[in-house]
Amino acid sequence: MTSENRPLERQAPARAGAPFGGGLSFLGVTPLRRCPYLPGRRERSIVTALAGPRADLAYDEMLRGGFRRSHLAAYRPACPGCRACVSARVCVNAFTPSRSLRRVIARNAGVTMSVMPALARPDHHALFQRYLAARHPDGTMASMGREGYGALVEESAVETRLAEFRSSGGRLYGVCVFDIVADGLSAVYSFYEPLRVKDSPGSYMILSLLGDARERALPYLYLGYWIDGCDKMDYKARFRPLEVHGADGWTILDAREGGQDVSNH
Repeated sequence: MTSENRPLERQAPARAGAPFGGGLSFLGVTPLRRCPYLPGRRERSIVTALAGPRADLAYDEMLRGGFRRSHLAAYRPACPGCRACVSARVCVNAFTPSRSLRRVIARNAGVTMSVMPALARPDHHALFQRYLAARHPDGTMASMGREGYGALVEESAVETRLAEFRSSGGRLYGVCVFDIVADGLSAVYSFYEPLRVKDSPGSYMILSLLGDARERALPYLYLGYWIDGCDKMDYKARFRPLEVHGADGWTILDAREGGQDVSNH
């Protein structure tokens, strides 16, 4: 879940000014690099720093416009000749778990969630390292140390929390970094115990955040980016109704698109 959130390089401004409510200090682009999701493609992102007393208001607007947060920056894909990545959000009040998602809930019946301040904890970091070694050994975050992990969790200009998941015996099961925004919750990055992969921990954490958003009376859960036909992201389309952001704004994803039962999320 949300594993597409990678650290972004600091870039020179592409243009000056402070759009989106005055909470942005610059707008720049990342260098072209290999796309980790679509073979033969190259990726690039527009990046803007989130800073100032109105950064949270600016980010609310940017999130609704297809951006996403990483550390103290917001970004949106701007890949040459490709528009495959689209922002996705679940409509909380209309969501009903499918039969396969009800099985996920049953498999995780003893797992509990606690919401806590976004602070880097040693046991969370140890789980983070085990997760990367097992699930993303060649990813850009694989070499991230304690300092980098601390920045991932604690560097935020908006209201950020941790959702900590523990099994019935108290063993750490997973952690999700998420933001609380004006119209919902936004999942930033999640990781889990790789030995529990058959229990679909990523999907279970999304289900839990949906429950938390409903209790907060928030209408949406933002899941980051979705790519039609990409196995790494297809699990997100299991959560219906799912809205995606495109040229016409937010629209409901067609029921025929995506949504295969991916057991390792």
